[in-house]
Amino acid sequence: MNRRVRPVRPNPAGQPTLDGRAARSARTRDAVVRALLALISEGDLRPTAGRIAERAGISLRSVYVHFDDLDDLFLAAAREQRGRVGALIRQLPATGPFPMRLAVFVDQRARVLEAIAAVAKATSLQEPFSPALAASSKAARALARAELERVFATELADLDPPVRAHALDACDLLSTSDNWDYLRVRRGLDPAEAAATLSTSLRLLLRPDATTTAGQRARRWRVRPPETPDGAGGEERR
Repeated sequence: MNRRVRPVRPNPAGQPTLDGRAARSARTRDAVVRALLALISEGDLRPTAGRIAERAGISLRSVYVHFDDLDDLFLAAAREQRGRVGALIRQLPATGPFPMRLAVFVDQRARVLEAIAAVAKATSLQEPFSPALAASSKAARALARAELERVFATELADLDPPVRAHALDACDLLSTSDNWDYLRVRRGLDPAEAAATLSTSLRLLLRPDATTTAGQRARRWRVRPPETPDGAGGEERR
């Protein structure tokens, strides 16, 4: 039995299809998100909807149509930023010589921190007013800490438990966007100098012995003869 095929009705002139409207809406949303990220990267950390619309080349009304509020827009921008940063990230080794693991960790972390610097600062300004954005940032920080703990698991395992926890916290702090901002903006270091500072700090925390020569370590731990207490041997001298 032949199956009846329902004819496709022609689309009335000037009436966009559902797929066409969805594609145009997606393009507008993308334009707004890219405009926000571009303004932030240029130093406008809290741009108004008007400036975003102007940069995106759309009407102000379109911004309100496609995003519920600024929180919704920042969340979309955070997702876009994570996608961009993902291209800079690769799985780092957790085994091998410490200098090699330190070098690759600092190289990758410095590139990521430099790439997200402006967005991270803008996000920190918006987080107090956006629980969803704060939760997203917290999850990202947890992932960064887990990577640090995995890459340097050998060195952390060599430390006593109380010291290990403090050392991990310190390494985590040194590897954050807040510290990177301090080094780059407040201290005025260039990216290479900031990365070198991060590398030295992590090495001092995780492998302090790697910063000194064998002779220096020997002098540091050389046993000194006990000093004679005052008055000792007095009876013999009398």
